[in-house]
Amino acid sequence: MTVTIDETAPPSLSLPALQLGDLTVDTPVVLAPMAGITNTAFRRLCREYGGGLYVSEMVTSRALVERSPESMRIISHDADEKVRSVQLYGVEPVTVGHAVRMLVEEDHADHIDLNFGCPVPKVTRKGGGAALPWKLDLFTSIVQTAVAEASRGNIPLTIKMRKGIDEDHLTFAEAGKIARDAGVAAVALHGRTASQFYSGKADWNAIAQLREALPDIPVLGNGDIWSAEDAARMVTETGVDGVVIGRGCQGRPWLFGDLMAAFEGRNERHRPNLGEVAASVYRHGELLVDTFADEDKAMRDIRKHMAWYFKGYVVGGDLRAKLAMVSSLAELAGLLDQLDPQVPYPGADAEGPRGRAGSPKKTALPEGWLQQRSLNAGHQAAIAAAELDISGG
Repeated sequence: MTVTIDETAPPSLSLPALQLGDLTVDTPVVLAPMAGITNTAFRRLCREYGGGLYVSEMVTSRALVERSPESMRIISHDADEKVRSVQLYGVEPVTVGHAVRMLVEEDHADHIDLNFGCPVPKVTRKGGGAALPWKLDLFTSIVQTAVAEASRGNIPLTIKMRKGIDEDHLTFAEAGKIARDAGVAAVALHGRTASQFYSGKADWNAIAQLREALPDIPVLGNGDIWSAEDAARMVTETGVDGVVIGRGCQGRPWLFGDLMAAFEGRNERHRPNLGEVAASVYRHGELLVDTFADEDKAMRDIRKHMAWYFKGYVVGGDLRAKLAMVSSLAELAGLLDQLDPQVPYPGADAEGPRGRAGSPKKTALPEGWLQQRSLNAGHQAAIAAAELDISGG
């Protein structure tokens, strides 16, 4: 992989390790859980480029307690994953507590994160995800229960959340203080509301406000980090202790090498030519076959990554279409061999936003959800049906 010294890049900065309880993350970078993306194959690929904390796909607490085959796959880790990190989604304190207890007692995790950032309508319309912190009693009960269960195994527990439901119903400041008082090891904030989905611009000012309000625990920033320079700028502008990377690494697992270099004070950056990108794609395919033990399933999975990997590169429409329908490793190798490996890194065309941003929309909520900050009997009944097998944040 081509690594260049970027003399035009702004000065990098030396950022200390991230401390989560007794757990030390040398490179203060977290891979955000992404459904269908951050499986063991992609986590390994990212680890091969740089350091950080690599979180599994989100798993619902109910599915985990019921030991569904998919939930057990999600929490599986490679034997050499130094830190086994699992993100839970839950809306009911007892079920969340049982899920955390299972992870601790059966030694499935070294770090647990709770998701309060999902903006997907089928989650928020039942009071889950980014809608949940609006109900202060429910949020408090879930976080206190989860922290208590995690502490039985000395496992650090963190939370990830959004600014709130919309600009008129912000929750991050209160939720951050509640979580801090409950004993969480860190708080991560995505600088968008649920109503923004992934559209518009992330509000780094809100992240700075949370950092200032919680001086006694680590605060992590998430949103619009597409490069190592973006990450360094976020740290400089907000004072956060680390960054969370989501869509910015899709098709660019080498971003974690850039981030590690930046936070170690080096301005080395990966600028892969087309041959090097092709090598990463094939490596990703091999790892997916190992992960699923099913070549057909692995190839179906990698298809969605093709547009991200080849963003900005001259590939050709016909070849792109064939890559997006690849059905075997042998076919993948043959298609990749048709690329000109000497095509250079295209610069800005390969960088910047990727993935679907969606569009701003009114957040779907249970009827009367915003009328008060505590649960009523009707909302308690609705919450019981809110644990769906879906990810996002």
